[in-house]
Amino acid sequence: QVQLVESGGGSAQSGESLRLSCEASGFTLEHYAIGWFRQAPGKGREEVACIRFNDGKIHYDDSVKGRFVIFGNRNDNIVTLQMNGLKPEDTGEYYCATLGGPPFGSCPGAADVWGQGTPVSVSE
Repeated sequence: QVQLVESGGGSAQSGESLRLSCEASGFTLEHYAIGWFRQAPGKGREEVACIRFNDGKIHYDDSVKGRFVIFGNRNDNIVTLQMNGLKPEDTGEYYCATLGGPPFGSCPGAADVWGQGTPVSVSE
């Protein structure tokens, strides 16, 4: 059973950093792409970063480029989103999701399996 579990959310002040983790089970990252999505209060989910493991392709939304870093640990089956230089507009619920299916996935791509989300709140 494919499952994703996020952790690491919390509160931060503007300019600080947070690290989110997405632990995958039931599959190996090698054959998938994983995306991180943000849902601000009252808005839809938007993809902020993704990574495809077969070729190492990475994509960032313009809103986080230069501040967020996505990387994966294949041994632990964990995808991490390092968020630096946080801004109040980064506030929201953060979800990880598989993008497309095996054998390669797609980055960016349509989300398939979602985690339960982890909240991030950034104040001035």
